[in-house]
Amino acid sequence: MTTTFETGNREEAIKYKFTLKECLFGDRTFYRRVAMVAVPMIIQNTLSNVVGLLDNVMVGQLGTNSMSSVAVVNQLLFVFYLCIWGSLAGAGIYSTQFFGKGDMEGVRYAIRFKLLDALIIMVIAGIVFYNFGADLISLYITADTPSADKAEIMGLAVSYLRIMMIGLIPFSLTQVYASAMRESGRTTLPMVASMVAMVVNFVFNALLIFGLLGFPELKVEGAAIATVISRFTEFAIVLIGAHRPGSRYSFFKGLYNNFHIPLSLVWPILSKCLPLLMNEFLWSLAQASLLQAYSVRGVQVIAAMNISGTISQIFNEVFLSIGNSSGIIVGQELGADRLVSARRSAWRMASLSIMSTFVMGSLLALAAPVIPQIYNTTPDIRQLATRCIWVVATAMPINAYANVSYFTMRSGGKTAITFIFDSCFAWTITVPVAYILSRFTSLPALNIFMIVAYSEMLKCIIGFCLVKSGIWVRNIVKTA
Repeated sequence: MTTTFETGNREEAIKYKFTLKECLFGDRTFYRRVAMVAVPMIIQNTLSNVVGLLDNVMVGQLGTNSMSSVAVVNQLLFVFYLCIWGSLAGAGIYSTQFFGKGDMEGVRYAIRFKLLDALIIMVIAGIVFYNFGADLISLYITADTPSADKAEIMGLAVSYLRIMMIGLIPFSLTQVYASAMRESGRTTLPMVASMVAMVVNFVFNALLIFGLLGFPELKVEGAAIATVISRFTEFAIVLIGAHRPGSRYSFFKGLYNNFHIPLSLVWPILSKCLPLLMNEFLWSLAQASLLQAYSVRGVQVIAAMNISGTISQIFNEVFLSIGNSSGIIVGQELGADRLVSARRSAWRMASLSIMSTFVMGSLLALAAPVIPQIYNTTPDIRQLATRCIWVVATAMPINAYANVSYFTMRSGGKTAITFIFDSCFAWTITVPVAYILSRFTSLPALNIFMIVAYSEMLKCIIGFCLVKSGIWVRNIVKTA
């Protein structure tokens, strides 16, 4: 074992046999390292989703049409968010491994690439949303929706989208900086910035949606303005923290001096970015298509799915953050040429992720009947939301393993495989299943949602085989 660990021989690392205990449990040092990376992410994302829930409830007090309009736009923006995350993740693979190698100049090259990447995607998204936003929104409004409701939902959604487009700028730049910080394993500053932004968002939501303390009552538009203000707040904190004198993040020093990326790195990074960008784009379109398939059963289904998704995301954040952390921890091990340790860490992270879902899934199931009751909507929508949440709770271990498998394979630069594993699976399995069942059967939306959720079990089996094969065990910066 010692020889394999020190030489970093890939073939020996793949053939190394682990005991069950090695796969399932780590030592105190391992869990301390995981906690340093994952806990700030969990806190940040959980609080963000709690504020998102409160925002959702506030908008929900305005009625079902207001809630549905915001849900549709957020689904469209979700496509943009995932495109940003996907495009940055390709350079992030190099950033993580460069950091594990101790090459700070290499980290700066990766960050510069991210900046250019984010700016290009931001401009394209702005053009698409400005010119085709109304057409995209109309895809979610069924023909049998009363004309008055249809007009109200369309008007609210378009005005909400136009304001939210301003927030694309700070969001994109924040992700560039925050992702680089997380890839170094130092996640505290992004957490603090996000927490402050959440407070700002919540306060201005209350002031601008309902017109409290003399502020104008802007309703749905007020929710959008509050979000944009919070985005700029978050970016300012991250930017100042990154570039202040004595910053812990030494790789930001000199970032804009001689803005240079070696040509020898451009294609290797781009070859990782493009599959991940396409993966996140197609996967997010798949999620949008799933919602559109469910919406065939009526606009009330969109409202119920919005409630279910917002609540479920809070409880899902533990396994999602552990999965993201696995990409960082395993990636740093690969960059340091500790290949056996990388494989062992991958299995331990998978075990930890699945075990966390038994706790969080149980809590989600208990919360399911309670939280939908605080929404100002019909009893039928509340009941459907509750049942959808129960489905999410029971499927949580399935989603957790699929998630950690994705990040494990991505840590070794196997972006083409993750593309097939993630978005290709969605478009060949889950989307066709939802489309066929929603249009050619009389199954209720809940039954369709359940079948689609449990179909992810096949993805878990594929993920297990790919991770076990060791095809992802690669140090891609060894000679960089």
